Amino acid sequence: MRIAVDATCWHNRRGYGRHARALLRTLVRLDSTSRYTLFLDSTAASEPTPPECEVRILPSATPTVEAASAAGRRSLSDMWRISRALSAREFDVLLFPTVYSYVPTFGPARKLVMVHDVIAETYPHLTVPRFSARLFWNTKVALGRLQADAWITVSDYSRAGILKRFGMDPGRVFVVGEAADRVFRKLDRPVPGEKLRAAGIQPGQRIMVYLGGFSPHKNLQALVNAFARIAARPEFAGIKLAMVGDTSGDAFHTYFETIAAQVAALGLTDRVTFTGYLDDEDVVVLLNLASVLVLPSLMEGFGLPAVEAAACGCPVIATKASPLESLLGAGGVYIDPHEDGIVQALEEVLASEERRARMGQCALAAAQRLTWEDAARQMIGVIHRVTGPGASR
Repeated sequence: MRIAVDATCWHNRRGYGRHARALLRTLVRLDSTSRYTLFLDSTAASEPTPPECEVRILPSATPTVEAASAAGRRSLSDMWRISRALSAREFDVLLFPTVYSYVPTFGPARKLVMVHDVIAETYPHLTVPRFSARLFWNTKVALGRLQADAWITVSDYSRAGILKRFGMDPGRVFVVGEAADRVFRKLDRPVPGEKLRAAGIQPGQRIMVYLGGFSPHKNLQALVNAFARIAARPEFAGIKLAMVGDTSGDAFHTYFETIAAQVAALGLTDRVTFTGYLDDEDVVVLLNLASVLVLPSLMEGFGLPAVEAAACGCPVIATKASPLESLLGAGGVYIDPHEDGIVQALEEVLASEERRARMGQCALAAAQRLTWEDAARQMIGVIHRVTGPGASR
């Protein structure tokens, strides 16, 4: 079987780029009966592609990782170039690892489109604030739903949201899960490297971690306010909040400047550190040193940062508006995403070393049950479902 993949999100540093790389690397390794062709539109800052794949480069005036953003848009010529390539009759299946990069295609191949969540539809003013960009997004998603033989998401929670939001036929909506990469692991002796030391991270500190983007739906104003209340209490003296993620150049709508100003206004500049983007090995060390990771988002389709923290044996406080409670169980405390809920959870977790140790063990065991091999096998199952005898169009 010939499978073409729109891999134009390959170089993105946020979740959907990481997801595409991890899933596809495992998929092409396990699915030895198929031939995969990856279509990229840029080689800048390139991540290695699987050696088993054919790679075709279709240079674009604006790479998808820049254009498929809250304020971006691909040109018609760029869209036509990738559409024409993917529409070639040589392919049996087209896979779009994210709807962010979807373009309409017109060949006979079966089409699989992945959408991670319905956050943009639920909180449009927080994710795609410009009317023109929101119109473009809604049109793209509608065309993707219309063309897709299979609409794939990353959790049962997201699937339920998709079915409710769009009223789709349940038989066309499938789940292909996620997992932490193997680099995320428990370390015997985590030692901060140069970049972490420059951010003020030292062994022996009590550290809260937030890992992700600075998009408004991540609910970080509530997190900072909650941290201010905790940090003011004598029993939590010395605790720090490390906020990890790109502080500039993010493809998604960001309000980093708002969060930075809030930290300054609350007098927390010596207690909150913005690390910027960190390589995985630095993140692993930080999560091994951390007392807890907090993911207070208004919604998460999967919540990969929490699963990565769990794989390092780090307790998690996470939003209930996600699948994380079912994924991590006793490895986390799950909250309605508001300030008081964050404060109460932090009080419970930070006050007890014994509880943190117990949560860390449960989190580690839960994360180890999630693998990219399982996700790849789920994807192979979907491919066979839409291409097998009796498959409907």
